[in-house]
Amino acid sequence: MKDRAQIRLLRDGRRLHLHDGPIDLIVEAFGTSAEIDAAYRAAAKRFATVLDELCSELSLLRQPARMGGPLATGIVARRMVAAVAPYGEWTFITPMAAVAGAVAEEILAVMTSAANFSRAYVNDGGDIALHLAPGEHFVVGMVERPDRPSLFGTATLDSTQPVRGMATSGWRGRSFSLGIADAVTVLADRAAMADAAATIIANAVDLPGHASVTRVPARDLAPDSDLGDRPVTQDVGELSGGEVAAALDAGAAVAQSLLCDGLLRAAALHLREATRIVGLVPEDPRQRLLPHETLQATFLQSL
Repeated sequence: MKDRAQIRLLRDGRRLHLHDGPIDLIVEAFGTSAEIDAAYRAAAKRFATVLDELCSELSLLRQPARMGGPLATGIVARRMVAAVAPYGEWTFITPMAAVAGAVAEEILAVMTSAANFSRAYVNDGGDIALHLAPGEHFVVGMVERPDRPSLFGTATLDSTQPVRGMATSGWRGRSFSLGIADAVTVLADRAAMADAAATIIANAVDLPGHASVTRVPARDLAPDSDLGDRPVTQDVGELSGGEVAAALDAGAAVAQSLLCDGLLRAAALHLREATRIVGLVPEDPRQRLLPHETLQATFLQSL
């Protein structure tokens, strides 16, 4: 088990790379050398057990979320189940939709238990868990497409805010999507929450039945996919400006509903150079107060 996991410092000497099967993490902590070393040792030790724990409950984690379903055993699996539970009554989703965020959360949790440091992040393929000590902040970037490093905006997060998780989903990413969003980035209280919400919103950015959208049953691409025979997006052709707006409006409506339910703090939806922001006052992007929210996130477009 430990021989299979690949654990190494990157060439910059600051970041830790953890790789095991489909799990690929970049970890960075900020603090004294002794505390960072302790945090990285704890992360490496815990990481070596994560994949086997998930595989032991894989059949459960691939089942649709539903009330009263079987309980997960492992702590990462329980994080996944909890993150998707709010959606099971009205749409299809499985705990696998939150796996990357839940893994990032778990690794960060063992790091903060083992050491004291000012800031840290655990990045699991764009789904990120954050730690901020009092007085600290991060500036995090948002990509216009998950398959290439092209930023269309940033969010500044500080320790007074509730946001500790960020996730991005879209049809161009490493996971399947039912929608046509190039990228949906979500800020939430936890990484697993952000992961699940980004999946739901990206699925909702859609033009059902549109002739320019190519879809293939998920099972044809990955026989063991938790999506089964549901058609996943493989290509998006020509779209008019009105069609882009309609797809983004559909996703924004879902994002607004999740915001009202406390399932996210803000979201940025991106499709064909167009963007919708949910969670900021549109009349003045510098005004960052939300109804019963204290998120302070500035989205900067056209960097």
